[in-house]
Amino acid sequence: MLDSKMKSYPPLIDQCKSRLDPCHIQWSSYDGEGHIIAECQLPLIDLRALIGPGSESERQACEAAIVKASSEWGFFQVLNHGISQELLEEMRREQKKLFELPHEKKVGCRLLNNSYRRGTPTATSLKEFSWSEAFHIPLTNISEDGCFSEESNSLRKVMEKVAGAMSDLARLLAGVLTESLGHKNGLFLDEGSCFLRLNRYPRCPFSQQIHGLVPHTDSDFLTILDQDQVGGLHLMKDSKWVSVKPNPKALVVNVGDLFQAWSNDVYKSVEHKVMANSTVERYSMAYFLCPSYDSMIGSCKEPSVYKKFTFGEYRQQVQEDVKKTGRKVGLPRFLL
Repeated sequence: MLDSKMKSYPPLIDQCKSRLDPCHIQWSSYDGEGHIIAECQLPLIDLRALIGPGSESERQACEAAIVKASSEWGFFQVLNHGISQELLEEMRREQKKLFELPHEKKVGCRLLNNSYRRGTPTATSLKEFSWSEAFHIPLTNISEDGCFSEESNSLRKVMEKVAGAMSDLARLLAGVLTESLGHKNGLFLDEGSCFLRLNRYPRCPFSQQIHGLVPHTDSDFLTILDQDQVGGLHLMKDSKWVSVKPNPKALVVNVGDLFQAWSNDVYKSVEHKVMANSTVERYSMAYFLCPSYDSMIGSCKEPSVYKKFTFGEYRQQVQEDVKKTGRKVGLPRFLL
């Protein structure tokens, strides 16, 4: 059993050694932008009144809580969100089976249309390196012929259900946020640009201080995260890193760059990261709500904080910055 587990791990140690010997990293200077404070509970919002029957006052209170959390934290957790725990647990089982395939099979075959990622190929130092592996899956690929092998048909079925449920929830929350700023028609989104990301963070053998996922903001409107109970998610709050306490009954929601730009900085796209763990591996799954690549991202009102850009232009700029500097710059590139 141990041998098969080790065969499924990507060669992350080799990638790290090619950049710098981790035994000689001075972690105190490496993580010096903020200090991790005590584990905290994100704002917790019960969506029962928003999804099911409820009074108008209960619905308004729920919507106000979503807006407040998006403005003050950029992150919140949701309960009674309409996605069954059984479905999420089934997805987790299929996700584990997928990642436990031998590494060569994940890399070398057409599994999920070559959507497999590992480590950070562009990293020039360990502070730019992510100790993780992932499948980055556009929703259009889930139903595409040839994307799944016959033995992974069960993965396809559960992924289709999860993607549909996550999409419904994301659009519901996005509708609350757009209506709060006076836009009742909501956002015009293209399902084909949205995607799921399945993540595994293998045990890191030399330190808990290395990133499982480097500090970043999300280049979308909204992200919905289902994570296990291992922990490791940190976010920036009041210029300090906060360790997020997992809640087994809740999904985590965070605002992306596009919503911050569209809202003229009313809603906050907050920097976050994942820290690696030396004793246990971590699993998570994220849904990213995105527009089409040619969608113009403007402001909900004037004067605008940012110049207009398409989603495609934004992604291209992010990729160029990462390639040149090793990190994402994001929205500051588009300030007026």
